[in-house]
Amino acid sequence: MIPNKLKKGDTIAVIAPSNTVFEDDIQYLKKTEDMFKREGINVIYGKNIYSNTLGYGATPLEKAEDLNWAFKNKNVQAIFCAKGGENSNTMFEYIDYNLIKQNPKIFCGFSDNTFLLNMIYEKTDLVTFHSSTFKAISDWDNPCVFENIIQKLVKEEQDLKINNDQFKIIKNGVSEGILIGGNLNCLREMVCGEYSLDFENKILFIEDLGEESNPKFISNFLYYMKQNKVFSKIKGLWIGHYEHESGIKLEDVVMDVLKDDYTFPIIKSENFGHTDRKQVIPIGVKAKIDTTKNEKIFLLEKCVK
Repeated sequence: MIPNKLKKGDTIAVIAPSNTVFEDDIQYLKKTEDMFKREGINVIYGKNIYSNTLGYGATPLEKAEDLNWAFKNKNVQAIFCAKGGENSNTMFEYIDYNLIKQNPKIFCGFSDNTFLLNMIYEKTDLVTFHSSTFKAISDWDNPCVFENIIQKLVKEEQDLKINNDQFKIIKNGVSEGILIGGNLNCLREMVCGEYSLDFENKILFIEDLGEESNPKFISNFLYYMKQNKVFSKIKGLWIGHYEHESGIKLEDVVMDVLKDDYTFPIIKSENFGHTDRKQVIPIGVKAKIDTTKNEKIFLLEKCVK
């Protein structure tokens, strides 16, 4: 199920399902709002984005209230997460998945928002978008991020790169699968249980923030996923940005864990994750990795209509 593209006159709702929006965030939200307004797109905000009811953020019910409101609101055509954080998974049991099925629309975020991007797709079959948060569009101050959002969500372009991005081949091969993924720290918590993901026949893309997840943690996450058969199910792996003071690379930890136990292709790029070059990647769309091609990964289906 793919959402309608954005067009002039449409409205974006901004919600905060991860961390609360604080006073020093507002300047960036307003700057991003102005960028969309220049494209003829309106912006409104969920009523609970400033809530700090728990002393460490809004309650799960408050967060879910804004999410459900945004999907139900007939005047809203797209939803952006305001910023990242730590615990958007606390909302899972309060989300109205049937409501989302009946009101499909663009949903965007990254980092901790990985929980929601993948769970909404898992529960509703709605294509979601791993992209910049609303704040980061202006906070990270790289024009290519906003340009890519317009290219993908307004102009319906399908390239999985920004300008002249280079892809590194970690393991050769050709495969097709449905894209899912995002922040590795979040994904490893979605391996088992009621709110787990179906990794069968997927192309998994992963990234992480070195300041929070050192190489030992990354190894821990990947081994947990390996021990729970995730890598026996997927069709391909796409590694994104990771930077740690040790200089250890994400792909090196990946290969230490996977060794030569799997046959699927593995590629690496620097155009998604906690980096200023954040492109839009649709979750729930079929893609193909082919390491013999100039374009190492490309979409086989449209992601907006």
